[in-house]
Amino acid sequence: MNPTIWMVIGLMLVLEGLGPMLFPAVWRKMISALATLPDTLLRRFGGGLVVAGCVIYYMLRSKIGV
Repeated sequence: MNPTIWMVIGLMLVLEGLGPMLFPAVWRKMISALATLPDTLLRRFGGGLVVAGCVIYYMLRSKIGV
């Protein structure tokens, strides 16, 4: 596997861990609120995140030239 992929995964884990590490009470409230949302809204939100991630990946890949 490409080392860049591992760097991206590592950075993603760092960013994902900042919320519960720095603001555990706020993070817990956010997760509780997400759990009450309807499935269709969660799917749209997840799909938007996937699209945004693909666009960012494509832009960086084009910029770097890999």
